[in-house]
Amino acid sequence: MTIELAKRLYEALATGDRATLTEVLHPDFEGHTAAGLPLSLGGVYRGPDAMRKEFWGVVARHYQARATPESFEPLGTESLLVIGRYIGVAKASGRELNAGFTHRIDVADGQIRRLDQLTDTQAWHDALDGELETIDYSVRDAVATICLNRPAERNAINQQLADDLLTVARRCAEDRDIRAVLITGNGPALTVGGDIDYFTQTPTAEYGTLFRQMTGPFHEAFRILSRLRVPIVTAAHGSVAGGGLGFVYIADFVLAAPNTKFATAFAAIGLSGDGGGTWFLPRLVGPRRAARMYLRNEVLDADTAAEWGLITEVVPAEQLQENARQLAIELAAGPTEAFGHMRALLRTAWDNTLSEQLLEETESLALTGSTDDAANAIASFVEKQRPTFRGRQWT
Repeated sequence: MTIELAKRLYEALATGDRATLTEVLHPDFEGHTAAGLPLSLGGVYRGPDAMRKEFWGVVARHYQARATPESFEPLGTESLLVIGRYIGVAKASGRELNAGFTHRIDVADGQIRRLDQLTDTQAWHDALDGELETIDYSVRDAVATICLNRPAERNAINQQLADDLLTVARRCAEDRDIRAVLITGNGPALTVGGDIDYFTQTPTAEYGTLFRQMTGPFHEAFRILSRLRVPIVTAAHGSVAGGGLGFVYIADFVLAAPNTKFATAFAAIGLSGDGGGTWFLPRLVGPRRAARMYLRNEVLDADTAAEWGLITEVVPAEQLQENARQLAIELAAGPTEAFGHMRALLRTAWDNTLSEQLLEETESLALTGSTDDAANAIASFVEKQRPTFRGRQWT
């Protein structure tokens, strides 16, 4: 009975048979899906309609794929373990999807009451990641350059840019040859924040859903970038506003042209904010100044931003891009293994006690002390020579 129900479920999903889905799913059905899926998918979906519209429906819009079971293993009389693969392609990129899955199916009253899904989430991302539409991404001289590329919209953030940012953040995290990251923007501004014109294409009653969907990949990208084991340099010009301030927050060095303006801008449109600002901004400029920027929508010029500690320094506009790139190249030539530990230590310092932080420092010092970089640099210091850093640990 349980296996037959499962087979009917998979066939109905493959053929889009809503009538059969209604028959096999319990009115109190719950779908528990893997965290970390693209398109802000993953989590708990309560009710057949929620699972069909918010999970399976979204999958169907972006993938032409089928869940193909390979084995059914009963777990008692009311539960079943199904192992198989999702086979198909992502519609936008045409890339193949071949992701393993494990499903646990629980039955009650002759219907499927619950489905728990585990799957290879990276395979879903890899299939979806086609050509980038809103970001120019390149790697040269061990520096990964992330250039926001919607110049006509002043690099305003829409769903595509949020998705593209997550793609390049993952590429940075996976590429072991990268030793520094440079973030910059094409056109008159680094980014003006959220794309208001894009927002207004959605019915106002659905704004909340839209913002949740956009911030999923956008925030995941910043989480990944903040934890990179290499330094990040951001070149700011024109305007940096709203969630776009996240490109300032996650950088270790921010160079800005003199005409650059910085603003949270959320109060002007009745929103609370995103991009990690409520976490980063009080730590960078202090809680009182952060409140001024949020609640009074205070706009900072470049000099004030430097004075407050939001950015590193102001440089002439005509030198901004070159100075930022040269800084990134300089950092890429440094002890990136040590840089990675420094970034982690500086991040955890806000939440650790002094005793905890001292222990973290001891552990990191022991780890970096066991690297080629440390051995060679100390020897070079003794010999009064300039060290060459390779950024690798001894094996």
